[in-house]
Amino acid sequence: MRVQNVRAFHKLGISVAWLRAGCGVACLLLAATAVSSATDTFTTRANFNYNNGANPYLESLVQGKDGNLYGTTSTGGSGGGGTVFKMTPSGTLTTIHNFANTPDGGSPESGLVLQSNGDFFWGTTNEGGDFGFGTVYRINSAGTLIIFHSFDGTDGAYPVGGLVEGTDGHFYGMTEEGGAENYGTVFQITAAGALTTLYSFQGFDGAYPVGGLVEGTDGDFYGTTNAGGFFNRGAVFKITSGGTLTTLYSLGKDNEYPWATLVEGSDGNFYGTSSGNDAELGSIFKITPAGVLTTLYTFAGTDGKYPYSPLVLGTDGNFYGTTYKGGTNNIGTIFEITPVGTLATLHNFDGEDGAYLYGGLVQRTAGGFYGVTFQAGIRRGGTVFSLAIGLGPFVRTLPTSGAVGSSVIILGTDLTGSTSVAFNGTAATFTVVSSSEITTTVPSGATTGSVVVTTPSETLTSNVNFTVP
Repeated sequence: MRVQNVRAFHKLGISVAWLRAGCGVACLLLAATAVSSATDTFTTRANFNYNNGANPYLESLVQGKDGNLYGTTSTGGSGGGGTVFKMTPSGTLTTIHNFANTPDGGSPESGLVLQSNGDFFWGTTNEGGDFGFGTVYRINSAGTLIIFHSFDGTDGAYPVGGLVEGTDGHFYGMTEEGGAENYGTVFQITAAGALTTLYSFQGFDGAYPVGGLVEGTDGDFYGTTNAGGFFNRGAVFKITSGGTLTTLYSLGKDNEYPWATLVEGSDGNFYGTSSGNDAELGSIFKITPAGVLTTLYTFAGTDGKYPYSPLVLGTDGNFYGTTYKGGTNNIGTIFEITPVGTLATLHNFDGEDGAYLYGGLVQRTAGGFYGVTFQAGIRRGGTVFSLAIGLGPFVRTLPTSGAVGSSVIILGTDLTGSTSVAFNGTAATFTVVSSSEITTTVPSGATTGSVVVTTPSETLTSNVNFTVP
């Protein structure tokens, strides 16, 4: 299978980026200067040099309650098995854990998810652990790491994609291989570390899932597989927290081999990317919860190709993403696409600022986007970058739903001196913990809607509505 070949190359230390480039990193710095809109500001924030990690893979950075950004690299570090790092918004990077394959796992190919209590990040390693098939771990901002599960093959193997925390407080994810038929699994793991295999893929319903899951507003989880389905080009599915799986769509030639986690739009539909192959350069699609799929955009090469990364929904209602290759210099782009499929290229990478993007973007609460490149940069191990396009600051809540009286953390920027917090217009009592964190509780009388924080200089609105059951 296609994905198994990808895994074999990685185990040999050969990147797919190098193979498709046909020349490797040495060719990158010959490229022309990247061009972006005059209103956009692109900044390289950090360079990976193998000592501090290298090759951040299928990950999107995540903002912690301290305002810093956290992520992983798939290789490098003192143990050779990749790292967990934190980075200030200005670019000061600190390695907080070095993986050594055994016993703590190795090659974390996905990023982290911030637990709703704000205290811990959860992630997976693609290899290592007690049996060599990967792990699930928890880590705090100081770097204290606990392994909660080592996969043994029967319960899954190689969890490439990341985790998502459900509204029930459990975490959900997938393994690329293993399970009853060795086509991969869907699993649930509690915050105490008890893992349950919810489903083993059988091929006709999908195979070899690479991305993660997203919980829809209907309470079900949605995802994709990289292969399998009726045409063996991947499938889109939904699964309940109890393990009942429904294949929504078997992907064909126009939308084949998806790698990335889906994102739910404000319209209740799900949006995703397909990576394509050497003939098909990838696409962006939307699919309804009932399984009606629409191709929104097909890449042509000059505008990017092979979008392995997930989309992120910006506060302006548009989606933002990256391509692994293509663009002016054929080594990757950043793009914006509207919900109806109008695409604009925001940045063309030139090698010195990074090359070959597998990972997606995150919108920091200050308004700008941050992301990682798999290769190149000054030290050749990849980069961390930011892109400001004029979107203003906002706040994010942890969690995004809760009953009256439940505790809520509000993440933001420059929150010091805040004078009010309101849940859909209902005032709440609150405590300003730091410039990036407010703690509060859902007030009596609150209803579903946006959370608004008033600071001495501006009014900040949550990026998604807070749901009050």
